[in-house]
Amino acid sequence: MGDTDTLEYPISEQTLRLLFGASSSTDLEKSLEIFEEISKSASGRSELSSKGILPAVLEIIHSAPCTSQHHFLPLSLKLLRNLCAGEIANQNSFVELKGAGIVSNVLRSVASCSDPDQGLARVCLQVLANVSLAGKDHQHAIWEELYPNGFVSLARLRNRGTCDPLCMIIYTCYGGNPELVRKLYSDSGWPIMVEIIRTASLVGFGEDWLKLLLSRICLEESQLPLLFSKLWSGAASEGEVSEFRDDQLSSEQAFLLEIVAEILNERITDVAVTRDVALFVYEIFKHSIGVLEHAPKAKSGIPTGCAAIDVLGYSISIMRDICAQDDVKGGIKGESEDVVNELLSQGLIDLLLSLLHDLEPPAIIRKAIKQSEKRDKAEASRLRKPCLYKGFRRDIVALVGNCLYRRKHAQDEIRGKNGIILLLQQCVTDEDNPFLREWGIWSVRNMLEGNEENQRAVAELEVQGSVDVPEISALGLRVEIDQKTRRAKLVNVP
Repeated sequence: MGDTDTLEYPISEQTLRLLFGASSSTDLEKSLEIFEEISKSASGRSELSSKGILPAVLEIIHSAPCTSQHHFLPLSLKLLRNLCAGEIANQNSFVELKGAGIVSNVLRSVASCSDPDQGLARVCLQVLANVSLAGKDHQHAIWEELYPNGFVSLARLRNRGTCDPLCMIIYTCYGGNPELVRKLYSDSGWPIMVEIIRTASLVGFGEDWLKLLLSRICLEESQLPLLFSKLWSGAASEGEVSEFRDDQLSSEQAFLLEIVAEILNERITDVAVTRDVALFVYEIFKHSIGVLEHAPKAKSGIPTGCAAIDVLGYSISIMRDICAQDDVKGGIKGESEDVVNELLSQGLIDLLLSLLHDLEPPAIIRKAIKQSEKRDKAEASRLRKPCLYKGFRRDIVALVGNCLYRRKHAQDEIRGKNGIILLLQQCVTDEDNPFLREWGIWSVRNMLEGNEENQRAVAELEVQGSVDVPEISALGLRVEIDQKTRRAKLVNVP
């Protein structure tokens, strides 16, 4: 009858007769292999359910010692995972027979080992993930077994194979049970997300469950400020956000913003960013600018490996996409909020122009500019700052361009702050800033569209000769006056 005598607890004769009869085999290992193959199809899972195979498998898992890594255990868990994949009868039987406790005991045993079996943990989590899809009762059973310490221990395994199904379980439970959401946003719940982010930042992730989870938590539920604050030392107490400290920025915080930036870029038309989240990102941006004072010239794009630079870069990316959303709704409150105008009222454009002004000009501009005797000596001697990362200037220009899109008060602010020439200077190719020229032209186009004052200002600058070289003509551009509308426009020089 196979190697059943090595099991920690004996399997009943009734169970063995059931398994051997259903598989037409007298060897337990062979029987499990036959069932695993059958369970790969929906019809096979249904057939095995009608024969009562799942209770027998749970008995084997309960009997097999985890410490010996007996071959019955991983084989039985793989079979159990397949049986619970979309077969409601098996999922219900799993909960009724306390399967969540049996599998959770295996997980606790694995997580407590000095050298945990990551493969075994992954299969266990896949079992629970499949069961969690069946409904609230199933989710509650799993949550009660693992929250919070079990989830935290599993998140600390630092393994991509376990991180993905763990995120699936939490995301699925999170979406189905408001009660569980409240638990996740408590002092005992936040360490779960903190450890998941630390693991993913170290080993990466292979599936989209982490993104789905962070999209819901950080953007839909507007919890980005609190989660971000939990990722540095001296984390806030429950419901509070720590005071921003740029010298405490961590690689995990940079990773979190990177994922949030990816989510927003991918779902820009259907994820609404609330005022609180937008202003928090703006605060991160403002406080991170200090890194300009001591950062070396860019050698790569983000991520650079420097948390402060990466946090700055991803905060710009997030605001760029926030400002690209024409109509942002107020998230969970359902109130309509003009988040972009709120950012503009906080001095966003003034800060961006100041950053551009302080950066050394693009290489092509530096070569073209001729020193003038009338040029202010203080300006000439002023130390310009290099780009923090490849694409830094481009990202700033892109954010400016999105702010200007069909917002006349923002267009007027560019003119009022003498930013027209500065924007014209960005319409160039630059090896350190891919697609700078395209974003520059986009920004200038948005600056001029529907704004006759800005159009006249650009036309007058060319007539006066103050931007003839290099700010316009050396950029491969010129200003033309439309004969019908009498409006100025930028065109490419053939």
